[in-house]
Amino acid sequence: MTDPPHRDATRLVEAGRRKAWRGRLVNPPVERASTILFDSVAELDGGQARLGEYRYGLQGTATHWALSDALTELEPGAAGTALFSSGLSAITTALLAVLRSGDELLVTDSVYGPTRKFCDTLLGRYGVATRYYDPLVGAGIAELIVPSTRAILLESPGTLTMEVQDVPAICAVARERGIVTLIDNTWATPLLFPALAAGVDISIMALTKYVGGHADVMLGSVTAGEAHFDRLQTISWDLGHAVSPDDAFLASRGLRTMGLRLKQHEANAREVANWLAEQPQVGRMLHPAFDSCPGHDNWVRDFKGSSGLFSFEFRGDEAARRRFIDSLELFGIGYSWGGFESLVLPADPVRTVSEPPAANLVRLHVGLEDPRDLIADLANAFKAAA
Repeated sequence: MTDPPHRDATRLVEAGRRKAWRGRLVNPPVERASTILFDSVAELDGGQARLGEYRYGLQGTATHWALSDALTELEPGAAGTALFSSGLSAITTALLAVLRSGDELLVTDSVYGPTRKFCDTLLGRYGVATRYYDPLVGAGIAELIVPSTRAILLESPGTLTMEVQDVPAICAVARERGIVTLIDNTWATPLLFPALAAGVDISIMALTKYVGGHADVMLGSVTAGEAHFDRLQTISWDLGHAVSPDDAFLASRGLRTMGLRLKQHEANAREVANWLAEQPQVGRMLHPAFDSCPGHDNWVRDFKGSSGLFSFEFRGDEAARRRFIDSLELFGIGYSWGGFESLVLPADPVRTVSEPPAANLVRLHVGLEDPRDLIADLANAFKAAA
């Protein structure tokens, strides 16, 4: 009889902490190295580069492997995790690993803006066609597949408009047709949505967000099963992707508290969102935990909770929306999210084949401040906007 798998909180503490890499230390040390020395020419010639073996700085050190190991352990069914210098580089490299000239890629219409730009420009130059699909298509994705369709890129919830896709249904269709599925799982992390268990082949995260958690690191990751990981790791090295050991260490440190932080982000965001939903200046709430959010039923079925990022419809003209945002003091105006601090952005989604669920959006990331103070800040900004 085998022991049951550890629960999430325990895995967050224990994952990636091999004694061979940390010795008597609690944490693996920061190993900064470009050159690795060998005892002989025979050892130098002793095989190809492998994750977890010292060959050259590009292949990493124990600092990197500890983070890769930990992220792999958090995703049931994963064979390994490759690290990248940003979430965007993780997305673009994963796509390059599964696509070639003449292929077609299906992409959710609610996708992250820089991902859309990459698909519409660089991928097109190399002969890969991109078509966008309605994020609520579900099993209807089958009707969009053509002989050249090679991969489907999901993002659930969507970056600005928060639609929650029927990921299991899309993946079931894709698997029947031999099509690779990839997902940007940054919003939920494997703690709230274990993507591979839902049928996804390749799960991508911007570790800059909740894994790092402190607005001080740029990193990305791609986690995959046996069928795809070796190719992903190889193409990463072939393209020269490398990650700073200091950044890898920061992400490993952030990972230990991510479970606690996510719970607090969820609690704070729900309190703020509940208050916003009662305000006359607010129209539709685009928070996956609210039944007004497209795909809410999918969230209820598939997710273990929510994080701190959501949007709402601002009732007012563009000038009023700008006054509202400019008047906020505790919500910083800035890109990114997932750190301890609250952030705000005007949200104007680009769509190709579907209509956004609401217009004149404001996107909030609710941080770890006291939600009562955040609500007071929002109330003052609404007054200033009026």
